[in-house]
Amino acid sequence: MKNKILAKEQQLDFPLDYAGIRKTLILLRSVNHKVRQRIIEIIGQGNKIVVTDICNELDLDQSAVSQHLAVLRQSGVVKTERKGKFIFYFLNKDRLHLIQALVQLESSQNESLMSAFEPQKQKRNFFWQ
Repeated sequence: MKNKILAKEQQLDFPLDYAGIRKTLILLRSVNHKVRQRIIEIIGQGNKIVVTDICNELDLDQSAVSQHLAVLRQSGVVKTERKGKFIFYFLNKDRLHLIQALVQLESSQNESLMSAFEPQKQKRNFFWQ
């Protein structure tokens, strides 16, 4: 049975990269949490930091902080470096720049899109114009 929705003549001229969209969503979701945002700020204050220092700053259990760090690590926002028995966390600034670029792109698109729906202010003509 042929699926009419996916028929060749009805396919998009511009195929969407759904796998890429999912990866981008995971990246954005990883930083869309108050605790993880605070972790990013704490790590950003210095070069490298261990979990216990983050726990002390946030006043949270190590297990909770480690879970948040795992999400940030999987999305590539933070990187790790092992020195002896300590694991140091530091920011992946390239990844953060990518997130900021995505946000700026979306907000600029939204501004132009939303301006089309806003009522246009009528210009006042003054006698000197």
